[in-house]
This record gives sequence, C-alpha cells and structure tokens, in this order.
Amino acid sequence: MKIVKIVISIFFVFILAACNSGSGTGNTSDGNNASEAGVAEIVFRDYEHDFGKVTEGEKIAYVFSFENKGPGNLVINSTSTSCGCTVTKYSSKPISAGEHGTLEVAFNTSGRSGMQTKTISVHSNSKTPVVVLKITAEVIQKNAGR
Repeated sequence: MKIVKIVISIFFVFILAACNSGSGTGNTSDGNNASEAGVAEIVFRDYEHDFGKVTEGEKIAYVFSFENKGPGNLVINSTSTSCGCTVTKYSSKPISAGEHGTLEVAFNTSGRSGMQTKTISVHSNSKTPVVVLKITAEVIQKNAGR
C-alpha cells in the first residue's frame, strides 16, 4: 500500500512539473517579457506652478513631485525647456511601481520682465512618453519704482 502511495505521489509531481514547464503559451517569468513587466505611468502632483511676483535677477526654483502609477519601472530619459533661462535637475535612476520622484525646475529671471511662461517637456518610458509642465512668474524690474 505504501508503494502505491509513493508511485501516485511521484506521478502527480511529474504532472505538475509538466504543467509548469512553459510550453510556449502564456507568460514567462524570466522578466524579459515586456507585457509581463508592464508599462510605467508618470503622474505629477501638479502640472503647473505660479511663482507670483518676483524681482528681475532672482533665481527661483520649484520641485515638481510625481509618482509611478504603472506596474513597470519608470525612467526619465530627458527634459527639454522652452528657454535657456530654465534648467531641470532629476535622477535618471529607475523608479519602481508606486514609488515617488522629483524634478526640480530652476528659472533665472535675469534680463526678463513682465509675465513669463516657460514649459518643460519630460521625456520618459511612461505610457504617456512626453508630459508638459508649466511655470509662470511676473518679473518686476529692479528699478521699477524709482
């Protein structure tokens, strides 16, 4: 009777092993299947920031916060700005699903006056590959009141 139980147990082990061998259908678990890994999704807390009134010559900055709401790792590949007076700082390290990151935007107001609007394009591997952020400021001349 013990031998019959052992033979049946071995039989079931072989059957289970055959079912899990990945016969070419379904997903594999080696991490190379893009659909299994999923696609990252970058979602910013804010897409715009208004600095209000600032004095010409000030260097001002704002940190945009975001989250990866997709199942895959998020990587920011690059950013581009609408003006050389605006620069960005960010990490190029992958951001896991559910994790947060930041993108700092600095604006040099030297030589600017009046209402200023600058855009920042964020290029990543997100399902929305380009996200546009916006900053605004009213730049007041240093000598405006004299």
